Amino acid sequence: MNPKLTAFQRILEIMNDLREKCPWDREQTMDSLRVLTIEETYELAEAITKKDLPNIKEELGDILLHIVFYAKIGEEKGAFDIADVINELCEKLIRRHPHVYGDLNLKDSEAVKKSWEAIKLKEKEGKGQRQSVLDGVPKSLPALPKSLRIQQKAKKVGFDWDTVEQVWDKVEEEMQELQEAVASQNQDAIEDEYGDVLFALSNYARFIKIDPEGALERTNQKFINRFQRLEAIVKERNQDLSNMTLAEMDEIWNEVKKEQETKD
Repeated sequence: MNPKLTAFQRILEIMNDLREKCPWDREQTMDSLRVLTIEETYELAEAITKKDLPNIKEELGDILLHIVFYAKIGEEKGAFDIADVINELCEKLIRRHPHVYGDLNLKDSEAVKKSWEAIKLKEKEGKGQRQSVLDGVPKSLPALPKSLRIQQKAKKVGFDWDTVEQVWDKVEEEMQELQEAVASQNQDAIEDEYGDVLFALSNYARFIKIDPEGALERTNQKFINRFQRLEAIVKERNQDLSNMTLAEMDEIWNEVKKEQETKD
């Protein structure tokens, strides 16, 4: 038997055992698993950001466990089982790749994405589930990746800037409007314009082929590493951060920055 099929059969059998014999697993519902699934997804994202292949493998296993878990609960409810999940996915992939499983000719990945979105929208409209291209953006998605998904979906129907220069001009325009709002001391206007700046920067990231969420997380980790090194140096010198001036801390910060840049 194919070792991949053997491994998949094994996890299905283990899930059956867990639902029958483990008190904790027996108590779980789709609702109780939801938050845990989100947590596992973030852990996978973190491993991918770190390019940690062994951890990516482990986190993918955790995600697979959740998929199998939901399918098992669905089976118990008589709603669907893992075969239904997989077969529906297979049928969807075949429908949305007419250039692979049909005679449609698509010249590049952009054409493929536009075709995918058009087919997806038509499917959802047929089920009465979607009236807008943007209806497919999950409402619970964090704001920064949500902005990127909104822009990506709008692009697929042709609503987009032509050049990266136009997008940067929009960033500068929004930054100017933010400065004007700050000068007005109107807090509601400041928040509104700040959101516009972030949205414009997210759009710019898309044009220069950067994931804004990943880029921000990279900076978060860089700051954490540098700040923790700063704390270590301060401790080595028998100093106390709370008694230091910003100028003194900034001097050590620059030392740390040079130290880490040399290592890189």
